[in-house]
Amino acid sequence: MAEKKPTFFTIPNIISLARIAMIPVFAWGFLAGHEILALAVIILSGISDRLDGSIARKYNMVSEAGKMLDPLADKLTQVVLALILFLRFLGSDDRLMRFTAWVFMGFIAKEIFMLLFALAMILMKKRPAAAEIWGKAATVAFYIVMGILLLAGPDIGIIAKYFDGLSLPPVVVLVLVVLNLLLMIAAFLSYIPDTYRKVVKGEE
Repeated sequence: MAEKKPTFFTIPNIISLARIAMIPVFAWGFLAGHEILALAVIILSGISDRLDGSIARKYNMVSEAGKMLDPLADKLTQVVLALILFLRFLGSDDRLMRFTAWVFMGFIAKEIFMLLFALAMILMKKRPAAAEIWGKAATVAFYIVMGILLLAGPDIGIIAKYFDGLSLPPVVVLVLVVLNLLLMIAAFLSYIPDTYRKVVKGEE
């Protein structure tokens, strides 16, 4: 009896597709002034990001499509969120917040580079490197930090909107964002050994 091939529309893949569909909902909610909706979408996206991998492994639903969709959903979410915060912080009256805005460009540059490099590997018929522990930790940290900013960040936080003056100091925001970016860079570096083996040495 032939082994049954996994279908594309598995529960983990549907979750990843739903996370991609959440991106414009978040962007609209944030830009339209519905910060609570935007924060709820990011929290739901972060939780579902943890769920799809766990479900895939527990119920033997791991697929090649899922290995592409999950990081794609992560990267698209991170790029859009970083871009929106970059634009919002860039228009702040606080000089330190305007400086923080440019730190977000590091997130954007890193994710765009990884997307293009992953595409190049696919065109070379090589599977992009799987997420290492650093990559998973960086993604979790990203969602936590961005959630904190949406909740309590100056100019953008829900708390500041309803309680004037109650927000994180700009220097704390800068430290959180820089530390998260450093973790992202460490995650990026962790992909290099696997990528080297596949591209240079021709390993699968």
